[in-house]
Amino acid sequence: MKAVKENKVYTIDETQHKAYAAQGFDITDENGRIIEYAAGKTVPYAQYVAVLEENNRLKKQLAAAQKQPSPALKRKK
Repeated sequence: MKAVKENKVYTIDETQHKAYAAQGFDITDENGRIIEYAAGKTVPYAQYVAVLEENNRLKKQLAAAQKQPSPALKRKK
């Protein structure tokens, strides 16, 4: 396991990963996949709002697409 924060990377064992996560380190496996995110991470509010708006727009598109019959159904008639 590795503890990663900014340009710091430490090799740690299972017993240390909670302590490092509490200090703001992401915990990754040997392949670089995140096992646990650091405590106290935040997302800038502007980025949060942008993602929320995109989510709402995509939900509306999905709902509209589900109301329209698929082209395959039109051909069967």
